[in-house]
Amino acid sequence: MALIPHGGAGGSTVSFPCPVLTPTNYTVWAIKVEANLDAQGLWEAVVPAEDAAEAIIAKKDKTARAYLLGALSEDILLQVSSKKTAAEVWASLKARFVGADRVRAARLSTLRGNFDRLIMADGEELDVYAGKISGMAAKYANLGATLSDAEMVKKILDTVPDDLFTAVAGIEQFCDVETVCFDEVLGRLKSFQERSERRKVALGGERRQDQLLLTAAQWEAQRRARVGGHDDDVGNGADLGKRGKCYYCGIRGHFERDCRKKKKEKQAEALLVDDQPGLY
Repeated sequence: MALIPHGGAGGSTVSFPCPVLTPTNYTVWAIKVEANLDAQGLWEAVVPAEDAAEAIIAKKDKTARAYLLGALSEDILLQVSSKKTAAEVWASLKARFVGADRVRAARLSTLRGNFDRLIMADGEELDVYAGKISGMAAKYANLGATLSDAEMVKKILDTVPDDLFTAVAGIEQFCDVETVCFDEVLGRLKSFQERSERRKVALGGERRQDQLLLTAAQWEAQRRARVGGHDDDVGNGADLGKRGKCYYCGIRGHFERDCRKKKKEKQAEALLVDDQPGLY
């Protein structure tokens, strides 16, 4: 970890740590190094301004170069140790890790494909997903390209899960998605998500009670349908075996074999036959 002291107000000294550059972390490393050198007033030694005095640049150059060399792994350090200025060290590193124009174009194309395929996974935190999108913007900038706020806003609005679509509709209705900044959209989505979570917790018990009541009502309707709507008989303990519908007279409460109407009509037919012997 490279450290460089920075003289602050009142003679205080602040050390700025920087991770060591490796073959895989150049993008993050470059962002931190630029911020640290700029905070110490040394960045103009790496990228001189047009009106910068050569004497001032030369005075800051040794400190900036020492900081850069101290933030390199041994194998990378040996390859740039012959560079005499901080600007030369920085340009050499950038050429190696960013590459020539052809390599840069290929990496930018790959990066665009990765951005297009980016989607929020189920259960993924909104902050984590937003961090991935912001990280893409930093990688674009490192390749000399720009990922605009409008593109980032469109990406997050198009790829959030279904439970945030209500917030997406509100943002699209009341905000100009072409000009609204990414951080504002993220803040609105987070606010909606937190409010939704609080509402779910608050209404959880009431919803369970409604579900139980609905189930009880459905059960009661099914019970009444089974017994034909005769609640009094159920209350009096009537024999459920005789609660069928008679297929002869159509009256409920007995089976066809016990139908009194059928028995009476059979008896009447028998008497009629006895009174007319000529029919035999």
